Amino acid sequence: MQARTVSLPEIALISSTRVALGAGIGLMLAERISRRQRKAAGLALIGFGALTTIPLVMEVFGKKPVTE
Repeated sequence: MQARTVSLPEIALISSTRVALGAGIGLMLAERISRRQRKAAGLALIGFGALTTIPLVMEVFGKKPVTE
């Protein structure tokens, strides 16, 4: 396993994308709003979470591993 350093802002961005994905999935499964609204909001949040995850993952895995 290779160790990589991740800054606090990067951790915040990564966690916010996870929150967006989770909220989108939660909205898709909820029954408090109409099906059409639920689907639109859920798909938007899932899309946002997925699309913003890609550059963050590339940035973290593109860093050089920490040498001990």
